[in-house]
Amino acid sequence: MIIKTTSYPRAALIGNPSDGYFGKTIAFTFSNFQADITLYPSDELRILPGQRDVSRYGSISALSEDVAHFGYYGGVRLIKAAIRKFYLWCAEHDKPLHNRNFTIRYHSNIPLHLGMAGSSSIIRAVMAALLKFYDVEIPQPLLANLILSVETEELSIGAGLQDRVAQVYQGVTFMDFDKSHMDKRGYGIYEPISLNRDLIIYIAYKRDNSEGSEIVHNDLRYRYEKGDETVRRAMERFGEITLEFRGALMAGNYPEIHRLMDANFDLRRSIMNISKSNLEMVELARSAGASAKFTGSGGALIGSCPDEGVLENLTKTLGGAGIELIIPRIV
Repeated sequence: MIIKTTSYPRAALIGNPSDGYFGKTIAFTFSNFQADITLYPSDELRILPGQRDVSRYGSISALSEDVAHFGYYGGVRLIKAAIRKFYLWCAEHDKPLHNRNFTIRYHSNIPLHLGMAGSSSIIRAVMAALLKFYDVEIPQPLLANLILSVETEELSIGAGLQDRVAQVYQGVTFMDFDKSHMDKRGYGIYEPISLNRDLIIYIAYKRDNSEGSEIVHNDLRYRYEKGDETVRRAMERFGEITLEFRGALMAGNYPEIHRLMDANFDLRRSIMNISKSNLEMVELARSAGASAKFTGSGGALIGSCPDEGVLENLTKTLGGAGIELIIPRIV
């Protein structure tokens, strides 16, 4: 029995980063990139290293380049943490597991550290494979919580639920992390919605323009928990922007959608430091007539174009600066 599972990157359309602060967001998964897991029975439990986990290099410069692309930690730590959390969850919820072992390996072509939820994509695919191998079922909202706990509890990575909810539910998902509902149920209110086919959404990124989510989220969490009123009010406003965006989406009000995506970034900028390279990328996209905000913690943009002419101009403008642009294929 060979099990193959796939998970996709996530793009936050509006409302981020309020998902970890009882806010509201809309996000979607898209299939331009993917993370794949292959799992099959074996005598021992083995985790095979992927491209991000190599430890042999042709030269010292090759090692330096590898670290620049993949960082110091590869995907194996994500897989180990996911397997452990799955095991602990099953034990806690009285889900007995058989004692057969397996070999697991991963592959991902999701650009790293650009706010596309590449790490949680790997974890989501691991969870899907384990669920099949052990014939266990976990309700969707609880599965999203479990995936989040892999990063926050096992690996001490600051993160919110949005990425994991989007990757579990797939498609376009409206998420309301209302505090009373979260306190009572342990998860938010999640609803699938649709995007109008003629709404032009783009994603743009520069592979060397990363902004680590750990630094971004950990600092924001500290300020929020210390009662920073500017941060707390901003989180409320992110939620309001999301509701306004949803209304504009239902009404087909594209100028308002354009305005709100810009407003989301401007609000983010008011409470967080934005690196010069990331800010320049936003300004460049806006100069071409598109709206622009981050897909996640930084490094990649998402925005709307009023028409095909603006999209063509945006493609040329960003391309001239070495910035790649894609039209996301929503899963």
